[in-house]
Amino acid sequence: MIHLYYSDSFQAYNFGPEHPFNPARLMLAYRLMEEEGSIDERTCKIEPQPASEADLERVHTVEYIAAVQAEETDLAFGLGSDDTPVFPGIYEASRLLAGGSIDAARRIVVEDGMAFNIGGGLHHAMPSNASGFCVFDDPALAISVLKERFERVLYIDIDGHHGDGVQQIFYEDPDVLTISMHESGLYLFPGTGFVDEIGSGPGIGYSANVPMPMYSGDEEYSRAFEEIVPRLFDWFEPQAVVAQLGVDTHYSDPLTSLNMTLSGYTQLVARIIDLTGKYANGRLLALGGGGYNMEVVPVAWSSVLHLMRNEKPHEYLPPYWVEFFMNLVGREPLSPPDIDIKVGNETKKRITAELDRSLQGLKENINGIYDVF
Repeated sequence: MIHLYYSDSFQAYNFGPEHPFNPARLMLAYRLMEEEGSIDERTCKIEPQPASEADLERVHTVEYIAAVQAEETDLAFGLGSDDTPVFPGIYEASRLLAGGSIDAARRIVVEDGMAFNIGGGLHHAMPSNASGFCVFDDPALAISVLKERFERVLYIDIDGHHGDGVQQIFYEDPDVLTISMHESGLYLFPGTGFVDEIGSGPGIGYSANVPMPMYSGDEEYSRAFEEIVPRLFDWFEPQAVVAQLGVDTHYSDPLTSLNMTLSGYTQLVARIIDLTGKYANGRLLALGGGGYNMEVVPVAWSSVLHLMRNEKPHEYLPPYWVEFFMNLVGREPLSPPDIDIKVGNETKKRITAELDRSLQGLKENINGIYDVF
Protein backbone atom coordinates (compact mmCIF):
# COMPACT_ATOMS: atom_id res chain seq x y z
CA MET A 1 0.00 0.00 0.00
CA ILE A 2 1.21 3.49 -0.91
CA HIS A 3 -0.12 6.34 1.22
CA LEU A 4 -0.52 9.50 -0.84
CA TYR A 5 -0.83 12.73 1.12
CA TYR A 6 -2.80 15.53 -0.46
CA SER A 7 -5.37 18.13 0.58
CA ASP A 8 -7.02 20.93 -1.33
CA SER A 9 -6.04 22.99 1.73
CA PHE A 10 -2.44 22.81 0.45
CA GLN A 11 -3.54 25.71 -1.77
CA ALA A 12 -3.44 27.95 1.30
CA TYR A 13 0.39 27.84 1.29
CA ASN A 14 0.45 30.73 -1.14
CA PHE A 15 2.99 33.55 -1.27
CA GLY A 16 1.00 35.51 -3.85
CA PRO A 17 0.34 35.60 -7.60
CA GLU A 18 3.81 36.82 -8.59
CA HIS A 19 5.70 34.27 -6.49
CA PRO A 20 7.16 31.24 -8.33
CA PHE A 21 6.01 28.79 -5.62
CA ASN A 22 2.52 28.32 -7.06
CA PRO A 23 0.43 25.83 -5.04
CA ALA A 24 -1.76 25.08 -8.07
CA ARG A 25 0.96 22.69 -9.25
CA LEU A 26 0.05 20.39 -6.33
CA MET A 27 -3.64 20.39 -7.21
CA LEU A 28 -2.84 19.74 -10.87
CA ALA A 29 -0.55 16.84 -9.95
CA TYR A 30 -3.22 15.23 -7.79
CA ARG A 31 -5.91 15.72 -10.45
CA LEU A 32 -3.65 14.04 -13.00
CA MET A 33 -3.06 11.11 -10.64
CA GLU A 34 -6.82 10.76 -10.30
CA GLU A 35 -7.45 10.94 -14.05
CA GLU A 36 -4.76 8.33 -14.71
CA GLY A 37 -6.44 5.92 -12.29
CA SER A 38 -3.62 5.88 -9.77
CA ILE A 39 -5.84 6.48 -6.72
CA ASP A 40 -7.21 2.99 -6.08
CA GLU A 41 -6.86 0.02 -3.74
CA ARG A 42 -3.06 0.17 -4.13
CA THR A 43 -2.76 3.90 -3.45
CA CYS A 44 -4.64 5.26 -0.45
CA LYS A 45 -5.20 9.02 -0.45
CA ILE A 46 -4.73 10.47 3.04
CA GLU A 47 -6.02 13.86 4.14
CA PRO A 48 -3.15 15.28 6.21
CA GLN A 49 -3.62 16.86 9.62
CA PRO A 50 -1.66 19.88 10.88
CA ALA A 51 1.54 19.18 12.82
CA SER A 52 1.30 19.79 16.55
CA GLU A 53 3.56 22.31 18.25
CA ALA A 54 5.27 19.42 20.04
CA ASP A 55 6.08 17.79 16.72
CA LEU A 56 7.37 21.05 15.24
CA GLU A 57 9.68 21.35 18.25
CA ARG A 58 11.43 18.18 17.12
CA VAL A 59 13.40 20.45 14.77
CA HIS A 60 12.38 24.08 15.30
CA THR A 61 12.91 26.39 18.25
CA VAL A 62 10.03 27.55 20.40
CA GLU A 63 10.87 31.17 19.57
CA TYR A 64 10.73 30.55 15.83
CA ILE A 65 7.43 28.67 16.02
CA ALA A 66 5.97 31.59 17.98
CA ALA A 67 7.25 34.03 15.35
CA VAL A 68 5.48 32.06 12.59
CA GLN A 69 2.31 31.98 14.69
CA ALA A 70 2.44 35.77 15.02
CA GLU A 71 2.27 36.06 11.21
CA GLU A 72 4.27 39.27 11.18
CA THR A 73 7.37 40.25 9.23
CA ASP A 74 10.45 39.45 11.31
CA LEU A 75 13.61 39.18 9.25
CA ALA A 76 15.50 37.86 12.28
CA PHE A 77 13.53 34.67 11.65
CA GLY A 78 13.62 34.92 7.84
CA LEU A 79 9.95 35.91 7.73
CA GLY A 80 9.03 38.66 5.30
CA SER A 81 11.93 38.29 2.86
CA ASP A 82 11.33 38.41 -0.89
CA ASP A 83 11.66 34.61 -0.99
CA THR A 84 9.47 33.87 2.00
CA PRO A 85 6.97 36.69 2.54
CA VAL A 86 4.43 36.50 5.35
CA PHE A 87 0.79 35.95 4.35
CA PRO A 88 -2.40 35.56 6.41
CA GLY A 89 -2.68 31.95 7.53
CA ILE A 90 1.01 31.13 7.02
CA TYR A 91 1.24 29.20 10.30
CA GLU A 92 -1.72 26.92 9.64
CA ALA A 93 -0.74 26.37 6.00
CA SER A 94 2.85 25.55 6.94
CA ARG A 95 2.00 23.12 9.69
CA LEU A 96 -0.44 21.29 7.41
CA LEU A 97 2.34 20.55 4.91
CA ALA A 98 4.60 19.47 7.75
CA GLY A 99 1.86 17.34 9.27
CA GLY A 100 1.59 15.33 6.07
CA SER A 101 5.25 14.33 6.14
CA ILE A 102 5.19 13.60 9.88
CA ASP A 103 2.16 11.32 9.57
CA ALA A 104 3.64 9.63 6.50
CA ALA A 105 6.79 8.85 8.51
CA ARG A 106 4.67 7.45 11.36
CA ARG A 107 2.85 5.13 8.95
CA ILE A 108 6.18 3.82 7.69
CA VAL A 109 7.34 3.29 11.29
CA VAL A 110 4.24 1.18 12.01
CA GLU A 111 3.41 -0.41 8.66
CA ASP A 112 6.60 -0.22 6.54
CA GLY A 113 5.75 0.40 2.87
CA MET A 114 5.85 3.66 0.93
CA ALA A 115 4.33 7.12 1.24
CA PHE A 116 4.33 10.24 -0.92
CA ASN A 117 3.58 13.75 0.35
CA ILE A 118 3.48 15.86 -2.79
CA GLY A 119 3.21 19.01 -0.66
CA GLY A 120 6.36 18.21 1.31
CA GLY A 121 10.05 18.68 0.57
CA LEU A 122 10.57 22.13 2.12
CA HIS A 123 14.25 21.48 2.64
CA HIS A 124 15.66 25.00 3.14
CA ALA A 125 13.97 25.82 6.47
CA MET A 126 16.37 26.00 9.41
CA PRO A 127 15.63 25.37 13.10
CA SER A 128 15.18 29.08 13.80
CA ASN A 129 14.43 30.69 10.45
CA ALA A 130 12.51 30.42 7.20
CA SER A 131 14.44 30.33 3.95
CA GLY A 132 13.92 29.77 0.24
CA PHE A 133 10.08 29.46 0.24
CA CYS A 134 10.29 27.04 3.21
CA VAL A 135 8.83 27.70 6.68
CA PHE A 136 8.95 24.33 8.46
CA ASP A 137 11.49 21.67 7.43
CA ASP A 138 9.17 18.72 6.88
CA PRO A 139 11.90 16.36 5.57
CA ALA A 140 13.86 16.82 8.80
CA LEU A 141 10.69 16.44 10.89
CA ALA A 142 9.90 13.18 9.09
CA ILE A 143 13.44 11.91 9.62
CA SER A 144 13.16 12.66 13.34
CA VAL A 145 10.08 10.43 13.46
CA LEU A 146 11.72 7.61 11.49
CA LYS A 147 14.65 7.66 13.92
CA GLU A 148 12.30 6.47 16.66
CA ARG A 149 12.39 3.02 15.06
CA PHE A 150 15.26 2.97 12.61
CA GLU A 151 18.95 3.25 13.49
CA ARG A 152 20.00 4.43 10.02
CA VAL A 153 17.95 6.81 7.86
CA LEU A 154 19.19 7.97 4.45
CA TYR A 155 18.04 11.28 2.99
CA ILE A 156 18.55 11.82 -0.74
CA ASP A 157 17.72 15.12 -2.43
CA ILE A 158 17.66 15.56 -6.22
CA ASP A 159 16.09 19.04 -6.19
CA GLY A 160 17.88 21.66 -8.28
CA HIS A 161 18.78 23.49 -5.04
CA HIS A 162 20.98 22.19 -2.24
CA GLY A 163 19.10 20.63 0.67
CA ASP A 164 20.88 22.88 3.13
CA GLY A 165 18.34 22.88 5.95
CA VAL A 166 18.20 19.10 6.24
CA GLN A 167 21.97 18.87 5.99
CA GLN A 168 22.52 21.41 8.77
CA ILE A 169 19.98 19.83 11.11
CA PHE A 170 21.69 16.43 10.91
CA TYR A 171 25.26 17.63 10.26
CA GLU A 172 26.59 16.03 13.46
CA ASP A 173 24.33 12.96 13.43
CA PRO A 174 25.88 9.65 12.28
CA ASP A 175 22.45 8.00 12.22
CA VAL A 176 21.37 10.11 9.22
CA LEU A 177 23.23 10.13 5.92
CA THR A 178 22.31 13.12 3.77
CA ILE A 179 23.01 13.09 0.03
CA SER A 180 22.24 16.11 -2.14
CA MET A 181 22.64 16.42 -5.91
CA HIS A 182 22.02 20.02 -6.98
CA GLU A 183 23.18 22.83 -9.20
CA SER A 184 26.46 24.06 -7.76
CA GLY A 185 26.30 26.78 -5.14
CA LEU A 186 28.75 28.68 -7.34
CA TYR A 187 25.75 29.59 -9.48
CA LEU A 188 22.59 29.10 -7.45
CA PHE A 189 20.85 29.71 -4.11
CA PRO A 190 21.61 28.86 -1.32
CA GLY A 191 25.29 29.00 -2.30
CA THR A 192 26.19 25.87 -0.31
CA GLY A 193 26.50 22.15 -0.90
CA PHE A 194 30.15 21.79 -1.86
CA VAL A 195 32.17 18.59 -1.68
CA ASP A 196 34.01 19.63 1.49
CA GLU A 197 30.74 19.74 3.45
CA ILE A 198 30.90 16.20 4.81
CA GLY A 199 29.57 16.58 8.36
CA SER A 200 31.30 17.34 11.64
CA GLY A 201 31.84 15.82 15.06
CA PRO A 202 30.20 12.39 15.32
CA GLY A 203 28.55 13.05 11.95
CA ILE A 204 31.72 13.58 9.96
CA GLY A 205 31.51 11.59 6.75
CA TYR A 206 27.71 11.43 6.89
CA SER A 207 26.98 14.34 4.55
CA ALA A 208 27.65 13.99 0.83
CA ASN A 209 27.17 16.71 -1.76
CA VAL A 210 27.33 16.42 -5.53
CA PRO A 211 27.38 19.97 -6.92
CA MET A 212 26.39 19.74 -10.57
CA PRO A 213 27.86 22.11 -13.18
CA MET A 214 25.60 24.66 -14.83
CA TYR A 215 23.81 23.14 -17.87
CA SER A 216 24.24 19.55 -16.66
CA GLY A 217 21.79 17.20 -18.33
CA ASP A 218 20.67 13.57 -18.19
CA GLU A 219 24.09 12.16 -19.07
CA GLU A 220 25.90 14.07 -16.33
CA TYR A 221 23.27 13.36 -13.71
CA SER A 222 23.23 9.65 -14.51
CA ARG A 223 27.01 9.46 -14.33
CA ALA A 224 27.19 11.36 -11.02
CA PHE A 225 24.39 9.32 -9.46
CA GLU A 226 25.86 5.96 -10.43
CA GLU A 227 29.37 6.86 -9.27
CA ILE A 228 28.25 8.09 -5.87
CA VAL A 229 24.80 7.05 -4.69
CA PRO A 230 24.83 3.21 -4.92
CA ARG A 231 28.14 3.06 -3.08
CA LEU A 232 26.78 5.22 -0.28
CA PHE A 233 23.66 3.04 0.01
CA ASP A 234 25.84 -0.06 0.15
CA TRP A 235 28.13 1.45 2.81
CA PHE A 236 25.44 2.98 5.03
CA GLU A 237 22.83 0.18 4.68
CA PRO A 238 19.82 2.40 5.43
CA GLN A 239 16.74 1.01 7.09
CA ALA A 240 14.50 3.78 5.73
CA VAL A 241 14.86 6.38 2.97
CA VAL A 242 13.47 9.90 2.61
CA ALA A 243 13.71 11.29 -0.93
CA GLN A 244 13.15 14.93 -1.88
CA LEU A 245 12.12 14.79 -5.54
CA GLY A 246 12.07 18.39 -6.69
CA VAL A 247 11.89 18.70 -10.47
CA ASP A 248 13.48 22.13 -10.92
CA THR A 249 16.39 20.34 -12.61
CA HIS A 250 14.30 20.40 -15.80
CA TYR A 251 15.67 22.40 -18.72
CA SER A 252 12.59 24.61 -18.80
CA ASP A 253 12.63 25.56 -15.12
CA PRO A 254 12.87 29.35 -14.65
CA LEU A 255 14.93 29.25 -11.45
CA THR A 256 17.82 26.94 -12.39
CA SER A 257 20.30 26.48 -15.22
CA LEU A 258 20.18 22.71 -15.65
CA ASN A 259 19.21 20.59 -18.65
CA MET A 260 17.51 17.49 -17.25
CA THR A 261 14.57 15.98 -19.13
CA LEU A 262 11.55 14.23 -17.67
CA SER A 263 13.05 10.98 -18.90
CA GLY A 264 16.30 11.63 -17.04
CA TYR A 265 14.39 12.66 -13.92
CA THR A 266 12.24 9.53 -13.87
CA GLN A 267 15.33 7.35 -14.35
CA LEU A 268 16.86 8.85 -11.20
CA VAL A 269 13.63 8.31 -9.28
CA ALA A 270 13.45 4.71 -10.49
CA ARG A 271 17.01 4.11 -9.27
CA ILE A 272 16.19 5.56 -5.85
CA ILE A 273 13.20 3.22 -5.61
CA ASP A 274 15.36 0.26 -6.68
CA LEU A 275 18.05 1.03 -4.11
CA THR A 276 15.46 1.54 -1.39
CA GLY A 277 14.01 -1.86 -2.20
CA LYS A 278 17.42 -3.50 -2.07
CA TYR A 279 18.71 -1.93 1.12
CA ALA A 280 15.72 -0.62 3.10
CA ASN A 281 13.02 -3.20 2.39
CA GLY A 282 11.16 -0.63 0.26
CA ARG A 283 10.60 1.82 3.12
CA LEU A 284 10.46 5.06 1.14
CA LEU A 285 9.01 8.44 2.02
CA ALA A 286 8.88 10.51 -1.17
CA LEU A 287 8.42 14.27 -0.97
CA GLY A 288 7.72 16.91 -3.60
CA GLY A 289 9.81 20.06 -3.39
CA GLY A 290 10.94 22.45 -6.09
CA GLY A 291 9.76 22.77 -9.66
CA TYR A 292 8.48 26.05 -11.01
CA ASN A 293 7.35 25.30 -14.54
CA MET A 294 3.67 24.47 -14.24
CA GLU A 295 3.74 22.46 -17.47
CA VAL A 296 6.31 20.03 -16.03
CA VAL A 297 5.66 19.47 -12.32
CA PRO A 298 2.30 17.62 -12.40
CA VAL A 299 3.53 15.23 -15.09
CA ALA A 300 6.75 14.57 -13.18
CA TRP A 301 5.07 13.80 -9.85
CA SER A 302 2.40 11.68 -11.47
CA SER A 303 5.26 9.70 -13.00
CA VAL A 304 6.82 9.32 -9.54
CA LEU A 305 3.63 7.69 -8.26
CA HIS A 306 3.56 5.32 -11.25
CA LEU A 307 7.13 4.28 -10.49
CA MET A 308 6.32 3.73 -6.82
CA ARG A 309 3.45 1.50 -8.01
CA ASN A 310 5.95 -0.42 -10.18
CA GLU A 311 4.31 0.88 -13.35
CA LYS A 312 5.64 2.71 -16.35
CA PRO A 313 4.51 6.34 -16.58
CA HIS A 314 1.65 6.79 -19.03
CA GLU A 315 2.64 7.57 -22.59
CA TYR A 316 -0.29 9.94 -23.17
CA LEU A 317 -1.92 12.47 -20.89
CA PRO A 318 -5.70 12.12 -20.29
CA PRO A 319 -7.56 14.52 -22.62
CA TYR A 320 -9.91 15.76 -19.88
CA TRP A 321 -6.97 16.67 -17.65
CA VAL A 322 -5.16 18.41 -20.53
CA GLU A 323 -8.28 20.51 -21.17
CA PHE A 324 -8.58 21.31 -17.46
CA PHE A 325 -4.89 22.27 -17.34
CA MET A 326 -5.11 24.53 -20.38
CA ASN A 327 -8.21 26.29 -19.06
CA LEU A 328 -6.41 27.00 -15.78
CA VAL A 329 -2.86 27.72 -16.95
CA GLY A 330 -3.44 28.93 -20.49
CA ARG A 331 -0.72 26.72 -21.95
CA GLU A 332 -0.31 23.07 -22.88
CA PRO A 333 1.33 20.70 -20.38
CA LEU A 334 4.56 19.03 -21.36
CA SER A 335 3.91 15.57 -22.75
CA PRO A 336 6.78 13.09 -22.49
CA PRO A 337 9.10 12.38 -24.09
CA ASP A 338 10.49 15.89 -24.09
CA ILE A 339 13.50 17.10 -26.06
CA ASP A 340 17.08 16.33 -25.12
CA ILE A 341 19.01 19.58 -24.85
CA LYS A 342 22.37 19.65 -26.61
CA VAL A 343 25.17 22.01 -25.61
CA GLY A 344 28.22 23.11 -27.62
CA ASN A 345 31.50 21.22 -27.55
CA GLU A 346 33.31 23.79 -25.41
CA THR A 347 30.45 23.90 -22.91
CA LYS A 348 30.46 20.11 -22.82
CA LYS A 349 34.17 20.10 -22.05
CA ARG A 350 33.68 22.60 -19.23
CA ILE A 351 30.84 20.59 -17.74
CA THR A 352 32.83 17.36 -17.89
CA ALA A 353 35.95 18.87 -16.35
CA GLU A 354 34.01 20.52 -13.52
CA LEU A 355 32.08 17.34 -12.78
CA ASP A 356 35.31 15.30 -12.82
CA ARG A 357 36.74 17.58 -10.13
CA SER A 358 33.62 17.45 -8.00
CA LEU A 359 33.26 13.68 -8.08
CA GLN A 360 36.93 13.12 -7.38
CA GLY A 361 36.92 15.67 -4.58
CA LEU A 362 33.88 14.13 -2.91
CA LYS A 363 35.35 10.63 -3.10
CA GLU A 364 38.64 11.79 -1.61
CA ASN A 365 36.94 13.69 1.20
CA ILE A 366 34.71 10.78 2.18
CA ASN A 367 37.50 8.23 1.82
CA GLY A 368 39.60 10.35 4.15
CA ILE A 369 37.13 9.31 6.87
CA TYR A 370 35.65 6.00 5.68
CA ASP A 371 36.59 3.55 2.94
CA VAL A 372 33.55 3.97 0.73
CA PHE A 373 34.73 4.53 -2.86
